[in-house]
Amino acid sequence: MAEEDYSYSNGNKSKTPIYIFFKDCRFVLNLDKLGLEIASIALPAALALTADPIASLVDTAFIGQIGPVELAAVGVSIALFNQASRIAIFPLVSVTTSFVAEEDTIGTASPEANQNDYLETGSSINGETKQLIPERGTDQNAYNSKPVGASFEIVTTNLQKRYIPSASSAMVIGSILGLIQAIFLISAAKPLLNFMGVSSDSPMLKPAQQYLMLRSLGAPAVLLSLAMQGVFRGFKDTKTPLYATVAGDVTNIILDPIFMFVFRLGVNGAAISHVISQYLICVILLWRLMAQVDLLPPSIKHLQFSRFLKNGFLLLMRVIAVTFCVTLAASLAARQGPTPMAAFQVCLQVWLATSLLADGLAVAGQAILASAFAKKDYDKATATASRVLQLGLVLGLMLAVILGVGLQYGARLFTKDVDVLRLISIGIPFVAATQPINALAFVFDGVNFGASDFAYSAFSMVVVAIVSIFVLFILSSTNGFIGIWVALTIYMSLRAFAGFWRIGTGTGPWEFLRA
Repeated sequence: MAEEDYSYSNGNKSKTPIYIFFKDCRFVLNLDKLGLEIASIALPAALALTADPIASLVDTAFIGQIGPVELAAVGVSIALFNQASRIAIFPLVSVTTSFVAEEDTIGTASPEANQNDYLETGSSINGETKQLIPERGTDQNAYNSKPVGASFEIVTTNLQKRYIPSASSAMVIGSILGLIQAIFLISAAKPLLNFMGVSSDSPMLKPAQQYLMLRSLGAPAVLLSLAMQGVFRGFKDTKTPLYATVAGDVTNIILDPIFMFVFRLGVNGAAISHVISQYLICVILLWRLMAQVDLLPPSIKHLQFSRFLKNGFLLLMRVIAVTFCVTLAASLAARQGPTPMAAFQVCLQVWLATSLLADGLAVAGQAILASAFAKKDYDKATATASRVLQLGLVLGLMLAVILGVGLQYGARLFTKDVDVLRLISIGIPFVAATQPINALAFVFDGVNFGASDFAYSAFSMVVVAIVSIFVLFILSSTNGFIGIWVALTIYMSLRAFAGFWRIGTGTGPWEFLRA
């Protein structure tokens, strides 16, 4: 079998849909054409996703030199800011990646299709545009036609930019969301911090409020940058966001000690350096994007607002459901006391951090699948879904071994408290054993997003969240710390099963698997 053909083994297409999970599993680690395409997208995406958490750890180290009150205050503010950003931007990034990949593919593979939508607006790829030109009766200045009898001909003209409707739409929506988030967090900083547990007489309130208000000035840059990252992912370009993110994070790390200690701005200096770094990332991405895409739409009607709002709302439901489950678990752990909460926090951060590696595979799967579905290339869609899911399982198994062994010794890096370490040792088996489940759940998300199956992703997650919330309440009250981790294991298993069920039964966009 030639892997480049993305076809079923032995040409047999009568397999049941569930066969997709085992298809060509012997090639899972092959660096063939498909393997290289996945790696070229997934590795830079994973590095970009991990760059910001690393910079945040450096931020935390600098702030920790000021004092424990400031460290705690900034921790609360960062959690609040990140939560608001995630709810605002995750749906936009996800739909942008799929829509841009679809439009870019259609404009490239079928320039004669949707002539009014794509040719009129100058759709192209890699600096070229293909137009369907009649020989006579056409404006020469507009079309660069060639006389060849009385037929039509595909003519390539060297244009440097292309117009992608969803790219422009994402930029507008990202800018608006960023401004709304900034205004909301600045005006409601104090009541939000009170809600997070920082009371009015707490010594944390003043530094937390100052940091949150200054950090919120960067919200427009953060959301606009993430929207542009969605566009680049749609182009299957994850290297540009990586370079921009690294440049911004290095700038942040350099400016932190200067503003905090040289200029003696303390916590405010940390916030200012972070805002500067975010605007630098935004400028770099905008500069690179403007070189490839004409961001000004011919008219308002070319923007995709209704499409974005419809699918974005579905994913917003999903993000809220996911966020609520994890936040509820943390809240239930906190109610058991500071020691269980400290142990839970360490385990949870490790548990979530490892998901960034699986997210790289999810990004690759989404971009490639969106392009394949746009071209109705179901053989490549099948091969891609099989490969990224199998790679997700392999990654999960590797992480399970690494964390199962490493955390036994690495836990002391987080705390020296004997009671906390004892509880962490109880949580380690859950953190390690669930890695294959977690990896599959995250990759399933990318696969379903690539198929534009946003409605199923949203509603299935709401059902999973409802069941998981009940399980969390019951198990945390009866089994305490262990019960919370059992409930989280059930939660991630249900997420993975929802993705498995959709593809394995060949329903929705995967109906072609039953053909």
